[in-house]
Amino acid sequence: MGEIWTKIRLLNAVDEALTRRNLLRTEEIRTYFANALVDTGAVRSILPPYVVERLGLAIRGQRVAEYTDGCKEAIVVTEPLIIEIEGRDTLEEALVLGDEVIIGPTVLEKLDLFVDWVNQRLVPNPAHPDQPVSKVK
Repeated sequence: MGEIWTKIRLLNAVDEALTRRNLLRTEEIRTYFANALVDTGAVRSILPPYVVERLGLAIRGQRVAEYTDGCKEAIVVTEPLIIEIEGRDTLEEALVLGDEVIIGPTVLEKLDLFVDWVNQRLVPNPAHPDQPVSKVK
């Protein structure tokens, strides 16, 4: 477990879908750039309320979150957003909490990115340097 920081781009996935259907102009996609904490000890990604508002994301329900001290709390979760890191992107829902953007390992797995602890950065899986590869059974 550990933490590093990385630059990311977040997009409203509904806006992006409307753009693909020619119902919204590309420049109207609500986007947010962040210096995000990559926390391999977390599971889910987390967005502060002000980022959720800026992206125009709707709340689609609640999930139970367990803190490091063992306490549990129901936290609201967003509709899907697009998370782009190192030129790779994926859809993800996020918990709404706190005051910083946190990327959990589920995003890293979907993007096939590894943590380079020595250089404090994310790098593509050396076996798949050009694009993420998903493992399936």
